[in-house]
Amino acid sequence: MKPQSSQRDGFTLVELLVVIGIIGVLVGLLLPAVQKVREAAARTQCASNLRQVALAVHHYHDAQRYLPHDYFDGTYGSDTKAWSWLARLLPYLEQGNLYREANISKNTLYESRLAVATQIPVFLCPSDSFSSIGPRDDAADLGMWNPPFIVAGQTNYKGISGANWGWGESRWRNRGTNGSVDGTASGDGLFYRWDWRQKKRLTAITDGQSNTFMIGEALPEKTKWCAWAYSNDAVGTCAIAPNARSEGGAPFDPWDWSNTYAFASRHPGGLHFALADGSVRFVSDGIDLATYRGLATIRGGETVSLPE
Repeated sequence: MKPQSSQRDGFTLVELLVVIGIIGVLVGLLLPAVQKVREAAARTQCASNLRQVALAVHHYHDAQRYLPHDYFDGTYGSDTKAWSWLARLLPYLEQGNLYREANISKNTLYESRLAVATQIPVFLCPSDSFSSIGPRDDAADLGMWNPPFIVAGQTNYKGISGANWGWGESRWRNRGTNGSVDGTASGDGLFYRWDWRQKKRLTAITDGQSNTFMIGEALPEKTKWCAWAYSNDAVGTCAIAPNARSEGGAPFDPWDWSNTYAFASRHPGGLHFALADGSVRFVSDGIDLATYRGLATIRGGETVSLPE
């Protein structure tokens, strides 16, 4: 009689299913941890980008004796010289060649359309996959519905126009510390599309540079008013709450400028802002709206500071 072997030829089906189940559980536990690590790294890089842009503003100010400014003469579109404050910063962000190629302030955006289409890494948040796919063909005033059509490099960082606003849902409407509700033409913050008429120095900030927003995060997917080169697409208001949704809870249509000319991010729970002193802080979505607005003005006299 042949002796029975004590060795087994392989796994049974039940054992195989158990092993697969265990692997599935381990992967399920590991993926959230990996995603958290990736987001933490992306958030750190985003803060670093914002800090570079903020320091470039200071270098520009030191060299020119005033802050970079937007230009807008009331005419919309690419056939204008409506270059943004971000465009003027290029030489201070190691983009001097692009600045010269674009002939910024002398050429129209259409004449410099190849430069306008450039994606600039320091203007892009790594947490936002949409902004990194390439230049957009639907930027407000520049896209296919506004001839002459050009594509535009995206940006996740926009200047703070202040906290005054006269459009959109009633909860956003707010008379500014300067008496105006027109946050596009007469903002009570640092950057707005008509700010070229009165170029500012850092001394214009009487509320304290460490308590004043200078630059914030934005999501091009959520608003068509988001492109680095064009003055009307490189600023936003803090009259509208961060990562705002409609009163019914639905996202706003990206073409609804009156409710999306604001700030948002892909980071869970909030977004980054660069302050006028060059520091960068993470601000919660749940920040009190009055506090948020007070931090956006440059000389409102509000006694506000960022919550810890």
